[in-house]
Amino acid sequence: MPWHEIWAVSLARPRLGARHKTNVLHPSWQTGMRTRVKICGITQGEDALTAVAAGADALGFVFYEKSPRFITRAAAAAIIRQLPPFVAKVGLFVNTPQEEVRQTISECGLDTLQFHGAETPAYCRSFPLIVYKAFRVQTQASLENLHSFDTAAWLLDSCVTGQYGGTGTRFDWGLAMAASRWGKPIILAGGLNPENVAEAIRQTRPYAVDVSSGVESTPGRKDQQKILAFMSAVASADSGGGAIGPGSCWI
Repeated sequence: MPWHEIWAVSLARPRLGARHKTNVLHPSWQTGMRTRVKICGITQGEDALTAVAAGADALGFVFYEKSPRFITRAAAAAIIRQLPPFVAKVGLFVNTPQEEVRQTISECGLDTLQFHGAETPAYCRSFPLIVYKAFRVQTQASLENLHSFDTAAWLLDSCVTGQYGGTGTRFDWGLAMAASRWGKPIILAGGLNPENVAEAIRQTRPYAVDVSSGVESTPGRKDQQKILAFMSAVASADSGGGAIGPGSCWI
C-alpha cells in the first residue's frame, strides 16, 4: 500500500485521548495531550507502514549489530523513503563512533537519535538533531545521572545484562513516576505490551511509550494485531484521563 493511502487511513482514525485530567506532577505539563507511541525495532517495510496506519508517531531503527533487530543503513533508508510526513525516524545507537552516527543520519534520513550505551552528555550534545538518552533502570540509584543529560527526553528502560532495549522485561514503574517529577519528558519502555500499557500510562503518565518485543511475532517482525491492540490500549488509557504529556511536539 503506498504511503498516501496509509496516511489517509491514519488521518481517518479517531484521535487518541479526547478527554484528560490535569497532570499535577509538573507545572509545565499541560492538558489535552495524548500519549505518543514509538514502535521500535522496525526491520520490514510492511511492518513500518502497518505501524503508521495504526497511528504510531515514531518508528525506531536499531543500528546495533548485536541486536536481533539490527538493520543495515541501506535497508533502513529504503523503508524511511516510504514513510509519510510527520512520522519521526529514530536511529538507535549503542556506543557508536560519532562519525558513524553522522554517516547513518546522512544515508538514512534520520531526524531523531536515541543513545542506549555509555554515551556522555557532551557526546549527546554534539549532534544537531533531536536526541534522547536511554537509561537502564533497576533502582532509585539508576536515576541519579539523569540530570546530567539535557537531552530532549529521558527514555527509561529495563536493565538486562548484555541487552540494550527489546528485553520484554518491565521495571518498577514507581521509578518512572519519580523521574517524571523532574520536568523532562519521559518515554516509558521495557516490557510494555497490549495487556499492560494502559495501566503503565495510568500509573506513570509518560509523554510517550516505546514498544518493541511486545508487538512482535518473532524478534524483528511485528504482528499487526498486536500493534492494533497496543494502540487501542493507549487510546483507552488516554480517553479515561490516564495519560498526560507535556505540551511539546514529538521528540
